[in-house]
Amino acid sequence: MNSCHIVPSLEARHGGPSKSVLGLATALAEGGRVELLTTDPSEGWTRTAGQLEIRAFRRDWPGSVCASAALRRHLRTVTAEVVHHHSVWLRTLHYAHLAARRLGAAFVVSPRGMMDPWAWRHHHRRKALARAFLHPGAFEAVDGWHATSEDEARSLRELGFRQPVCVAPNGVGSPSREDLAAAEAHWRRLMPSLGARPVALFYSRFHRKKRLLELIDSWLENGPLDWLLLVVGIPEEYSPKMLEDYVMRAGHSGRVQVHDGAGHPPPYAVASLFLLPSHGENFGLSIAEALASGVPALVTDTTPWSGLNRNGAGWCVPWPEFGAAIRQATSEGVEKLGRRGAIAREWVLREFSWGAAARLLSGFYAGLRADARARRP
Repeated sequence: MNSCHIVPSLEARHGGPSKSVLGLATALAEGGRVELLTTDPSEGWTRTAGQLEIRAFRRDWPGSVCASAALRRHLRTVTAEVVHHHSVWLRTLHYAHLAARRLGAAFVVSPRGMMDPWAWRHHHRRKALARAFLHPGAFEAVDGWHATSEDEARSLRELGFRQPVCVAPNGVGSPSREDLAAAEAHWRRLMPSLGARPVALFYSRFHRKKRLLELIDSWLENGPLDWLLLVVGIPEEYSPKMLEDYVMRAGHSGRVQVHDGAGHPPPYAVASLFLLPSHGENFGLSIAEALASGVPALVTDTTPWSGLNRNGAGWCVPWPEFGAAIRQATSEGVEKLGRRGAIAREWVLREFSWGAAARLLSGFYAGLRADARARRP
């Protein structure tokens, strides 16, 4: 089935969807023609790989809402049976809505974590304005939602949306030993002070949704003195300098190091434990990547990773218990954490693949198309 996917950005600085949408589109292209459209600060570009064609269009002012006259014009020429938009609250969702209506195509939307309870409440007035003026009527026109976890599907229902929902988790790739070794060497060159210290890693956006300041506070209270908390990611609400100053004011600069992740490989290979106490995640791609790299994870139960507890791959706990869980996890020692990491890697690579996600969504698309044909007079 031919499908057109729209994502506001494929830039790494915008987090997980820049990876996950590309992975999904690549897998879907094995079963039909897929066009993946996005906006970009550049004048635009095109890439083709098999049945997948990726096109980027110049992002206009205001860039914060991903407006693009070039993308809107292109969508007037697209032919597809499914128009699938990834994320909400941005102008590209309006373009996707118009294209689906013009084509009579199935209109599918992936909220990508933007409708979990914390995200829905955060800047709620701005989002009400976006719903009314950036993409008016788009939510009501959706034929089906794509959720990456049962938790995200439940959030959609709790918000009152009654359209069909397909739960198709993201996939995760298997990093090679060579890639992990190269990444470890890179980070040890960059940070000679690592030495033989055990490392707990935070690797995500520097945003209050991730409870980053609270994590630093909890680590300074509960983390072992001989461990290092390595904070790496994409600066958003906090810059590395802001975080470094925060640690310095607490008087513990040697126990936490902060780096902008741009231009560096993922640092999973130097970590013995991965930490993400987020207020909410629709999937949490960095969690899956850490597990696939053989690193056990400690996360909050507002992420869809309760399977960590069942599989011995880490811990998924309420935020009030996070400090105690830090003490428990680090007390196991590096060798036992390594054994948990091996279990984590085997489990996540078995359960989460892009091929499985593509098969689920392809079946969902077909069902939506069949329903639309059945409703025609």
